Amino acid sequence: CFKKFYQSISEMAPKKAGETINSHLNLVMKSGKYTLGYKSTLKSLRQGKSKLVLISSNCPPLRKSEVEYYAMLSKTGVHHYNGTNNELGQACGRYFRVSMLSITDPGDSEIINAMPTQ
Repeated sequence: CFKKFYQSISEMAPKKAGETINSHLNLVMKSGKYTLGYKSTLKSLRQGKSKLVLISSNCPPLRKSEVEYYAMLSKTGVHHYNGTNNELGQACGRYFRVSMLSITDPGDSEIINAMPTQ
């Protein structure tokens, strides 16, 4: 009786956007294809392979605008990750900083459909 009550409460509670993005990102890391870092993100954008680009909040503005410009030319979605590059690296399951990443194949994840349009 109590289990059903707690399950219904947990289903009704809205998920935080950061948690859902991190869970989608974790699934991409396991089942999809991606490139980490500035240079490889630009390379995948130029080749037209990128489906979505995630940029950390403390990425330098000039670098951020350059990637946004390339993404606009290649008609690729850009998501500004709320956390810093340290937090983005941890969300990717890495022990180093990640300023940006490009998702080329989402795998089993619905991250591209789940991202809010900007």
